[in-house]
Parts: sequence; structure tokens; C-alpha cells
Amino acid sequence: MKQLIYQVLPRYWGSYKGANVRSGVLSENGCGHFADIDGASLDYIKSLGCDYVWYTGVIRHSTKCNTAGCAPSHPSIVKGQAGSPYSIYDYYDVNPYLALRPERRMDEFRDLVRRTHEKGLKLLLDFVPNHVSRDNVNFGRDDDKSVHFSPSNDFFYYPGEALALPGTFTPTEAFPEPYTEFPAKATGNDCYNSHPGINDWYETVKLNYCNYHTPTWDKMLDILLHWAGMGVDGFRCDMVELVPVEFFKWLIAKVKESYPGLIFVAEVYKKDLYRSYIDAGFDILYDKSGMYDSLHDIIKYNLSPEAALLPWQSCKRLTSDWQFLGDMQPRMLCFLENHDELRIASKQFAASASNTYAALAYALLFNDAPFMLYFGEEVGEDGSYEEGYSGKDGRSSIFDWWRIESVQRLWTYIHTGKGLTRQERSVLKEYRALLKLAGKSVFRSGRNYDLRWCNCSGTGFDPDRHSAFLRYDSKDIYLIFCNFSDKEAYCTLEIPIFELGKLDVQAPAFGYKAMRLKF
Repeated sequence: MKQLIYQVLPRYWGSYKGANVRSGVLSENGCGHFADIDGASLDYIKSLGCDYVWYTGVIRHSTKCNTAGCAPSHPSIVKGQAGSPYSIYDYYDVNPYLALRPERRMDEFRDLVRRTHEKGLKLLLDFVPNHVSRDNVNFGRDDDKSVHFSPSNDFFYYPGEALALPGTFTPTEAFPEPYTEFPAKATGNDCYNSHPGINDWYETVKLNYCNYHTPTWDKMLDILLHWAGMGVDGFRCDMVELVPVEFFKWLIAKVKESYPGLIFVAEVYKKDLYRSYIDAGFDILYDKSGMYDSLHDIIKYNLSPEAALLPWQSCKRLTSDWQFLGDMQPRMLCFLENHDELRIASKQFAASASNTYAALAYALLFNDAPFMLYFGEEVGEDGSYEEGYSGKDGRSSIFDWWRIESVQRLWTYIHTGKGLTRQERSVLKEYRALLKLAGKSVFRSGRNYDLRWCNCSGTGFDPDRHSAFLRYDSKDIYLIFCNFSDKEAYCTLEIPIFELGKLDVQAPAFGYKAMRLKF
């Protein structure tokens, strides 16, 4: 059954003032709050056909911020001004800056949970099991720091060695001395030494799981039961491949003893590990290395006519993706964007939202696997800002404070019916049309049939730039034609399975054509 997830960073949602100063502090650039995800916002998300909202960056992380109820961490162990949502400071707290009254932040989060449920939506939070911030308050208190490894320790240590952080330290009034960590701990991205590099996750510390039950396992179970008890409906689990699969098999089973309806979403990249994580109990797995990467390459290299057309840049790859997945296909999470990936309308990806509709149609409609929207994607947000730490990289930074103008216009539009530009309204119209189509039973739980294999030599059909498939159930059948080229396509399609003969399909540039067929 297809489910739709809407990912949003509350930090960026709302109508707040901000000067958009590069590497600006919170008082300069501002941020959104729990309260900004109000009834109207949730009605809008529901109107898109979404079932879940993934609130990213809720659990308290390390930050340089020293206002809005936040206690700043040492600047040497924080990336950007806001800090990474994946550098967890306190697993039992939420970020004070997300509350209008920081001292009542847990109450304001509970209100958000209540509003979400009242609108008929469920909510996901991040679960970051592999690493925590270097100043995390939940782990390592009772560790034996005289040894590199102990099964009873939460961290890995380097006795006699001090942590050597990359970069240079600039003293501030609040932090006149360099950050010290002695003995040094292993860094989150499996960097097992005392001197992480600039490209390592140097702001985090690797947790100790081993391949058998350690105290870390029990602490993580308590954390998930805490949030489930507050009404959280599921967890997007970060970088699961860096944590033993045996842990997840135990953890998911234990959590579902008390909360059988919770879902677990795995951020996983290695295709050969998909089956093991499904067997461990995950409900949904990222399809990053499959459909996402294939669509990325098809779109990106289509914009360079002089580039040689290779199989990994063409629609041939889409067919091999689903063939590899087999019965795992319904468990994949399809998407065109998330906080790690490029904004699809960015110059580094598709260059314009109008170039993305064929990819959206394919990712959303090809099968009944879940699909995820990233906030602002549906109005063509292009990530063209240079917020600070991550530079001008075609993404919406997770490290700094900012005011995303298209998202603010969307928030205003939701509340007043005005605010979006003509182009943004056009993109939203296209997204709404396809999302509405995806809500039909034939797309939520029907079957699919890939027509590419039997049309490779068909009239007008380009097997490298065209894809066609059927979606059908006992009542309806739809033909979807996706044109990834910049030229109009006039094709005659063979549909042998239903003996429907030949259908003439016209697909506009960068577009799709859906045709309902009646017997």
C-alpha cells in the first residue's frame, strides 16, 4: 500500500524575519517554531495526500546558539552556526530554539503531536543510533576510559592520546580555550583514530554496539520507548549500515511488543544488504542506490547533449532496478529530494523544476512503494543560497540558520491564498495533479507492468530516454508515459499483456502523459 511522507525541518517552516546573513546567528537569520506547523500547515500537507510527516531536527542537538534557551557547545565541535540535527546532545529533549517559550518546549512539542494526529496524519522522528555529539549527556558516563574497547563501554577510546580536531581554533569570549578531549574517542563515521580529518564527522562520537548485546542497546531501547510513549508513530533510522543488523532485529522486535503499529524507515545504501534489513524488521528502506540514483543520472546527463549516452545514464537502468528488487520493491522509499540530496530544481541537478515532471511521475507512480516529498520541492525550491558551512551546494543547509524564501511564500500561500510566484504556482499545480493521481487505489495498491522491454524498437520510442508502464487493478488501468528528453515524443506502444493493440501517445517536452483505458 503506497504511503506518502512529507519531510520538513521545523527550523525552516513559518513566516519569520531574517536577514539571511551568510553564517549568521539565530538573532540575525531567525528560524521557525513548532507553533508555525499549525492547523493550516497540516491541512495543506494532508491535502497533498500525505500520510506521515517526518519532522527532521527535533531531538536536541549541539549548536553554537546561546539564545532561545540553548546552551552553546564548544564551536570546534559544531558544524555551522545552528549545528547538525544528527549530532545529538540530549536524546530525551527537543531543541529549545523550536519553542516560543523554551522552558515549555516539551509541552509545545506535545501540542505539535496532538495537532498532527488531529489532522489525520502520523509523525516520524529521526533516530540516530550510530553516533552522538562529542558533548552528549546520555552516554559514556560510566565508561572505563583506560582501555580502547570494553563491551560495557558506550564509546571507543584512545588511552594516552588527546583529540586533534581539524581546522584552526579562534577564541571567543564564551570559549577562550581550545576544545579538549582526553583520551580521544573514535569519530562517528568509523574513523578509528584520535585525529579525524576535515571530511570526517568530527563533531560526533562513534557508539559501541559490537555484534552482541551491550549496554548501548538497552539505552537506545529506552530512548525509543520514551518517544513512542509521547505519540511518535515511527522512526527514520540514520545510517543503519554503520550499526550491526543484529541490534536492529532485537530493537525493532522489542519496541513493537509495546507499539506494534510503529514503522521503522532505514537509511540504507548497499543493495546487497537490503534483504538483511528487511529481515531485521524494517518496514521501509531508502531506494537511494536504485531509483533515485538512476533518475539523477538520467536527468543530469540528459542536460549535456555532448556526453556519451551510457547504460547507467539511460532508462535501461530503471528496468534493471526493479528487476533487482523483486519482492522487496513495495518496501522501498522512493524520493527525488531529502536533506542529504540536491534540490532537484537546483543548477547542480535538473536546473529547473519544469525539467523534473517525468522523474516525479516515474518515482511516484511506477509502483505502490512509499514516496517522500521534501518541503519546498513542490514549489520548485532550488537550494541556490549560500547559508554558511556547506557553501552554495544546491541543498537547503542543515547546519545554519536561514530563511528559505520560497518556503516562506508557500507558508503565506497556505494561510492567505497569496504569496507564491507564477512559476511556483505552476510547479505546485503539476505536483498536485500527480499526487492526486497517486492517491487512486490503482496506484496505492494496484499492480504494474513495465512496457519498456517490448517497445525498444517501436516507432518513435527511444529506449534511452522514454519509459512507459501500466498500472492496473480489477477496476482501472492507466498507461503512464515518461519522456526524459527535451523533445516531444510521438510513439506507438505495444501492450501485449492485455492485447489492447497499439496506442498513440504524445508526450510534451519534459512531461508525462497519463491515459485511462476502458475495456
